Amino acid sequence: MEEKLYTITVFSEHSVGILNQVSIIFTRRGLNIETLSVSPSALSGIHKFTITLFCSREMVEKVVKQIDRRVDILKAYYNTDEELVHQEIALYKVATDKLIALGGIEELIRRYHIRILELNESSVVFQKAGHYNETQELFEELKEQVGVLQFIRSGRVAITKSKVERLSDMLAAIEAKRKPDTD
Repeated sequence: MEEKLYTITVFSEHSVGILNQVSIIFTRRGLNIETLSVSPSALSGIHKFTITLFCSREMVEKVVKQIDRRVDILKAYYNTDEELVHQEIALYKVATDKLIALGGIEELIRRYHIRILELNESSVVFQKAGHYNETQELFEELKEQVGVLQFIRSGRVAITKSKVERLSDMLAAIEAKRKPDTD
């Protein structure tokens, strides 16, 4: 079975304990969550969990079905990278004196499309948005050339390439069933 990176999207109402319910499913199956991001969705009152993990297609299908069966979950889906637009954000703190000694800071900024968030006499904080391999490449270069004092990367944020959020279609169908015929 070929393992690859899958992105699971979970929609729920904003309730206490949902994250625990979802994470237990991964724990019981011995699966490691690579990244996790939780935020309000475009739909009022509904939160969106974006979870990435390496596993087989069969396993991700089982996990999504199990998450879907939870009472407080509205719907869960999985996608591959090809079906998504996704990003991560990484922050890097480096020593100002070492960065200045490196020279060519402008070239580094232009090549990696990074922003300077803070600059003081002791350190510089850079921000880089991109895919994992892009943020990791910058980390490796900074680590090698000037050393990295601190580093953090966000979880993946992702939206599907489809026209609307997949949950919107499901909610519209439910609403259509609720409305009595006016004919």
